Amino acid sequence: MRKQRRDTLTAMLFISPWLIGLAVFTFYPLAASLYYSFTDFDVLSKPVWIGAGNYSDMARDAVFWKSLYNTLFYAAFAIPLGLILSLMVAVLLNQAAKGQSVFRTLFFLPSIVPLVAVSMIWIYVFNGDFGLLNYLLAPVLDFINRIIGTDFQPPNWLVDPYLTKPTLILAGLWQIGGTVIIFLASLQDVPRSLYESAELDGANPAHKLWHITIPIISPVIYFNLIIGIINALQFFVTPFILMPDGSTNRSGLMYTVYLYDNAFRFNQMGYASAMAWVMFLIVVALTWGATKLSRKHIYYAGA
Repeated sequence: MRKQRRDTLTAMLFISPWLIGLAVFTFYPLAASLYYSFTDFDVLSKPVWIGAGNYSDMARDAVFWKSLYNTLFYAAFAIPLGLILSLMVAVLLNQAAKGQSVFRTLFFLPSIVPLVAVSMIWIYVFNGDFGLLNYLLAPVLDFINRIIGTDFQPPNWLVDPYLTKPTLILAGLWQIGGTVIIFLASLQDVPRSLYESAELDGANPAHKLWHITIPIISPVIYFNLIIGIINALQFFVTPFILMPDGSTNRSGLMYTVYLYDNAFRFNQMGYASAMAWVMFLIVVALTWGATKLSRKHIYYAGA
């Protein structure tokens, strides 16, 4: 009995740094933000309890709804496009070809470049006056204008309210390297015997992808979907640098950028905390919905 107690104390001693870290850096901030969401708190003075005031203000805040719409619009396109593109690249990189490891490295490299550095590059790519994209696009538009007599001009990607969100979606797709690696690892586990049997039955590559590959790696697709939902709703660095004020009519203002502005520019920490908890509930709801909708389409071997 004494030895068991000594072993328990020893185990507690070893895990205590992790428990302390979890309590100080996770549980306390969670509890504090929940409390601050019901207060008027500007960081410099003591919080004042106002009940659900921040949440009712949020319901009447047009900028809040604008940022939420922009974020959901971004997520609606960025998540499926990112998943499809990642899977296609992973399937291509899984083919036996000369220089395979080099291609895999090239596709993963953008994921390890700091987002701030990547975003600064995007500024020069999408700039409407001297951007690389418009530099390449201008001769094409000039040719079209001469042929059909139009007056198309290179767009201003970072200012035009109709292009700000598509621009952010394109920039976000640059970071698919991590998802590609996860898909690539899952493709290694698909039994080769299934492909060989399908080939004997006359299946073409599209049939093998749809009827064998996708069902086998469906748990990985589900995992990447959930991670994609969380990442899309927390999309921050790129829009913060490319469009710090949300661009024209706040057409590029993301939820997390507006949350940051309230917390650290306007010193409305109570309102920002309420926004954070609303975002948490949205993530939970979307994750639950994705799980319910995809449950019947996920195949677990041996289940």
